[in-house]
Amino acid sequence: MHGCVLWKSGRAWSRKPDTNTYDIDEVSHLYTWQDTRCTPEFLSSLPAPDSHLGVHSGYGVATLLWFLRHKPQKLQLYDRSGTIQDLVVAMLCDLDTPVMSVQNAASWGYFNTQTAQWNTELLKGAGLPLSLLPSVVGSGQAAGRLHSSWLGLPAGTPVMAALGDLQCSVLPLLTCNATAALNVSTSAQLALLLPDGFQPPTAAETGCISYLPFLDGRYLAVAAALTGGNAMAAFVQMLQRWTQELGFNVPQSVVWTKILSLADSAAASPATTTSTELHIVPTVRGERHAPHQRATVTGVTVDNTGLGHVTDAICRGIAANLDSMMSREWLSARGVTRLVGTGSALARNAALRRAFQKTYQVPLQMADETSAAYGAALAAARCL
Repeated sequence: MHGCVLWKSGRAWSRKPDTNTYDIDEVSHLYTWQDTRCTPEFLSSLPAPDSHLGVHSGYGVATLLWFLRHKPQKLQLYDRSGTIQDLVVAMLCDLDTPVMSVQNAASWGYFNTQTAQWNTELLKGAGLPLSLLPSVVGSGQAAGRLHSSWLGLPAGTPVMAALGDLQCSVLPLLTCNATAALNVSTSAQLALLLPDGFQPPTAAETGCISYLPFLDGRYLAVAAALTGGNAMAAFVQMLQRWTQELGFNVPQSVVWTKILSLADSAAASPATTTSTELHIVPTVRGERHAPHQRATVTGVTVDNTGLGHVTDAICRGIAANLDSMMSREWLSARGVTRLVGTGSALARNAALRRAFQKTYQVPLQMADETSAAYGAALAAARCL
């Protein structure tokens, strides 16, 4: 939902005759939320947004401003931009100007959710061509209609403006005020639906909790960590590289199976002081609020360096990192009594689930249906 793709109006796509597929032509690469070209120094040189939400590397407008300053010839190739899902919607509806939901506009930066307007004066002053900014509609509203029949759907079928993947993922989970939604895939997010009538602060955020637009004018309180399943993946890749350097070739799938099994065995054995003394802060990619932060390992002894202990310590570190952003005490003060979990990393890793339960000291229930696609379908059924 933060990512950015650019295209040339009238030349970006064409539908193949008698098929449901499209040819793509004058379209840029996708610059995702993991893009790191916007350094803290570059971001600090940008005008302060007129928004309660800050701007970070990987956010759409920040990426556009980086290209404007460092590769202006790149921007000259295109006159439209949006998230990748906005491109798909524009393609299906054959829109000249893309239409973006408030949810995705907020995730791009330089968008005021209370006025539902881009910071056009600020961006115009920075030299950004305003034609690159999509039109914005309320979350849950239609962006257009199918230009022609597609996959059995008739021409003229309303197409909803694309929503944020986080909002769609948590929509089926937040069934009561006492529930917070925990999603751990590549990254990790913890989200709580705020009471009807809540309005975010007017100044840009300074803490770790963001207030993201949801549906029906409501907001989510979200702690969005860059550190999630990617920390475990980095550990697995490190182990695989080490085995290759030792002259062996161990598939990643085997490494995954083994370390998760060892973590479970370590948890089943009597706890020892030395194993719990091992602490890993697994922020190998930093965090948005602390981009220069790096991973650390402390409390190493000769007795706690087994793969099971290390895997368990990484899982505890992922949970502790999210707790440092949205704490157990903060949730408890707002009446949260359980977590509902989703995401591939959480679903596949019992050690990670145990770590979150121990950190937040409330029951963690894994959701039966967890996909963002399912949440988007629910939103469409509810809003269109």
